[in-house]
Amino acid sequence: MNKIGFIGLGIMGSRMASNLQKAGHSLIVYNRTKEKANNLLDLGAKWADNPKEVAQNVDILITMLSTPEIVKEITLGSKGFLSSLKDNSIWMNCSTVNPSFTKDMDAIAKKHRVRYLDAPVAGTKTPAENGELLFLVGGDSASVNETKFLLDIMGKKALHLGKVGMGAAMKMLINQLLGQSMVAFAEALVMGEAMGLEKEILFNVLLNTPVVPPVMSAIRSKLENSDYETNFPLKWIQKDLHLSTICAYEQNVALPNLTITKEIYAQAKQHGYGDLDFSAVYEFLNLKK
Repeated sequence: MNKIGFIGLGIMGSRMASNLQKAGHSLIVYNRTKEKANNLLDLGAKWADNPKEVAQNVDILITMLSTPEIVKEITLGSKGFLSSLKDNSIWMNCSTVNPSFTKDMDAIAKKHRVRYLDAPVAGTKTPAENGELLFLVGGDSASVNETKFLLDIMGKKALHLGKVGMGAAMKMLINQLLGQSMVAFAEALVMGEAMGLEKEILFNVLLNTPVVPPVMSAIRSKLENSDYETNFPLKWIQKDLHLSTICAYEQNVALPNLTITKEIYAQAKQHGYGDLDFSAVYEFLNLKK
């Protein structure tokens, strides 16, 4: 059985790693905050004191990190893992990063004779916990096939979208639509309430029209109950939209609605909503109620 390393044990990574462990795989783990690894350690995972130590003992290394900057530090910093991975090992990066960054990491990995898989996920806390994530994978077919047993444990489906960078590209589009849809729906609620419509009526009618995406039905209870326990932190949707604007700039594409939406989330973050669920943008837009 392959030796598997896992770096990044936040909301998503901890649940993904737990599913691998439940399936019988032995893990070597690292996280900047060790306490987040306690549940895995209690069930037999081995702790590494730094990313380099993880790499020295594994055949496949999975990262689930928050930003390109942190990925770069964990990978190439003074105790980074890339230089210590054995030849022909696989680095599966499930972090949400922009395609140009992904291609840069792939090029660097090749210099270290490491195979890179671009494998971000669609899904939040509950799908991660239930092993129902959708993996958006870019990379060579051999490496995808070699890691399929892991993808099948952590997710319900893995889409091989082509070369490295294509997974990241698709993830940019999915989170772009998610962030924009949330703001559009929140604005409709705020406007409807301002005109005197009851919130329950707004939900019952709007959610049953074809103009509202199905994901809003899953978010309904959060908005109704002002329960913004984090499934997807607002600060990370704002980060992802920022990465999408970088992509737009690199592709010479004008996306004004994306830029405005990103700034709405940025303002919400500045007002203290960053660590709440991204659906809390409704509360921010409703401040003047």
